[in-house]
Amino acid sequence: MASVNKLALLSRTLSSAASQQVVKPPIQLFGLEGRYATALYSAATKMNQLDKVEKDLIALQSTIKGDKKLHEQVTSPIINKKVMATALQEASTKLSFAPATSNLLGLLANNGRLKKLDTVINAFKTIMAAHRGEVVCEVVSAKPLDAGQNKQLEGALKSFLQPNQSLKITSRVDPSIIGGLIVSIGDKYVDMSIATKVKLYTDVIQTAA
Repeated sequence: MASVNKLALLSRTLSSAASQQVVKPPIQLFGLEGRYATALYSAATKMNQLDKVEKDLIALQSTIKGDKKLHEQVTSPIINKKVMATALQEASTKLSFAPATSNLLGLLANNGRLKKLDTVINAFKTIMAAHRGEVVCEVVSAKPLDAGQNKQLEGALKSFLQPNQSLKITSRVDPSIIGGLIVSIGDKYVDMSIATKVKLYTDVIQTAA
C-alpha cells in the first residue's frame, strides 16, 4: 500500500493534477528508477503527453551523453539542488519540453536524484516499448556476434513473444564476461556467461576446501 501511495504522490506531482489514481504501465519495473518512470508514465498518460515526453527524454539523454560538461553538472553532488531544479525547468521551457518532462527534471533535482536521470529515462523507454507491444531484449556478449549468430539468437528469442508483440534487440559487448551470453528479455534474465560459471566453480571449490 505504501508503494502505491508513493506512486500516486509522484504521479500527482509530475502531472500537477488532482487525481491520485495511478495509470498502470504495461510492464512492472522495480527500484527507484522504476518508480519514477512508472509515475511519469501515469502522469504523461493523464496529460496525453506520452509520445512528446518520450521524444523529450530521448533528445535529452542524447544531449547529456554528448556534452561532458553538462553530464558532470547533472551528476554532480555539489551543485545546489534548488539552483539546478530552477535551471532545468527554465531550460525545459526554452526547449519546449512537455510539462510532465519539465516536472520530472525539477522533481529529480529537488530530491537530489539527478544522477539517476539516465536510468529513469531507460526505464521509461522500456515502459514505452511495452506500451507499443515491443519486448525489449538486451544481449551482452564478450565479442560482437556475426550475422548467423544474431539470426539464430533472434529466432530463439521470438519464442518468448505473444502473437501481438514484436522484438526489439539491443546488443552490447563486454569482454569481462569472457564468453557466452547474458540475455535480458522483458522481466526475464539469463546469465550464460563463462565469467559467472567460473565464479560459481571457484566458490564451490573454496567452500569445499
